[in-house]
Amino acid sequence: MADSPYLLAIALFEQNGKRAMPLGGRSLPLDATQDEAGVPAQIARELALELLLRVWQRSDQGPLQRDAGSGSLLMAELGMENLPEDLPVLKAAWLTTGDSAAFRSGLLAISSRCWSVSVAKFKPITFTALEASQTKEG
Repeated sequence: MADSPYLLAIALFEQNGKRAMPLGGRSLPLDATQDEAGVPAQIARELALELLLRVWQRSDQGPLQRDAGSGSLLMAELGMENLPEDLPVLKAAWLTTGDSAAFRSGLLAISSRCWSVSVAKFKPITFTALEASQTKEG
């Protein structure tokens, strides 16, 4: 991984018949505390909350629908070099085609680590490592 990792939160949803992909991110300190699964959990939780608050605010403009089911909220660790070139291409392709499997495959190709983010009632936020085999799901 690059010397300057970047942690990126990604939401995939539809609103008023159009796909949307808001992003939120932060430079990841090299000494960031990681949980037993290798997730920089504290920073990841903060980014997920910030992104979901932005998405929630958008609900004033119309109903929201997750586009990729449980894979609609993602967290990825990227090198800073991937942000200006690779990520915009992936985002534009997904906004045009809606192919979530292709988006996840592309994200896995440019990231060192990637997780889906979920929560169950009375449980903490869960970060599940995204694997190449999961990209075949809708």
